[in-house]
Amino acid sequence: MIPLSIIIVSFNTKEITKKCLLSLHKNFIRYPIEHEIIVVDNDSRDGSVKYFLDLEKEWKNLHVILNKKNLGFGKGNNIGLAKSKGRYVLYLNSDAIVTDIDFRDLINLMEMKKDIGALTVKVMLSSGEIDPASHRGFPTIWRSLTYFLGLEKIFFNIPLLNKLFGGYHLVNLNLNNIHEIDVLTGAFLFTRREILDKFGGFDEDYFAYGEDIEMAFQIKELGYKIIYYPLWKVLHLKSVSGLKKNDLNIRRKTNYYFYDSMKIFYDKHYAMDHSWLTNKLVYLAIDVKKKLNK
Repeated sequence: MIPLSIIIVSFNTKEITKKCLLSLHKNFIRYPIEHEIIVVDNDSRDGSVKYFLDLEKEWKNLHVILNKKNLGFGKGNNIGLAKSKGRYVLYLNSDAIVTDIDFRDLINLMEMKKDIGALTVKVMLSSGEIDPASHRGFPTIWRSLTYFLGLEKIFFNIPLLNKLFGGYHLVNLNLNNIHEIDVLTGAFLFTRREILDKFGGFDEDYFAYGEDIEMAFQIKELGYKIIYYPLWKVLHLKSVSGLKKNDLNIRRKTNYYFYDSMKIFYDKHYAMDHSWLTNKLVYLAIDVKKKLNK
């Protein structure tokens, strides 16, 4: 078994996935460690397949898996996981650019701290701000309500109140310090194979979006910590294949999956603890939000 497997799911993002792969190649020249990169392509039609297959001939540690249809993010990653051989697994978005991360440090940390089940680094957007999806609390009714009502933003810089109203993104915590979080982003999700083996990887009930929240919940349920580790950074070129795509049909599908994942997570983990009426109101609020975001 090798130290590290990196799994990347691609769907019609040839140019950006190319940047992702080349950035990894340069990073491992700087910080050498035995590794493999597994690209799972979900039936791309933009020239990705030819590029990946040509690159596979050049890179001995690159493995390409071609799906005959778009199986979604979670299932695509699970197919890659089944192929992988690393003791540690990094789920990496195809639009994530890794230029300066010593994975030996991440592995050493998790070897020393056996109670850490997963971690993420500081995931930065092109704007220079942190990707809010990389630093979250679990989306309880209260946290979701305060976030969508804008209370998190209003009380962002006010001590105590930012903890009360900012739990959706844990805004009371210092982003320059190492600390525990609830949810990390699937754009950079570093974890142990032995943990993934316990529940089989991503929950395939989610087609796109929400898989990372579900996995974080399952890791926490097993008693492990999830750590935000800002000593290293990754650039996330977010939304190149999602809600901000120019293609209206893609945006509509993405919008559906995005809000559908909220219902799936709520139904799995929170619905049983609330009344029929409360659940109906939650589902109605999600539907309203989905329509407003079209």
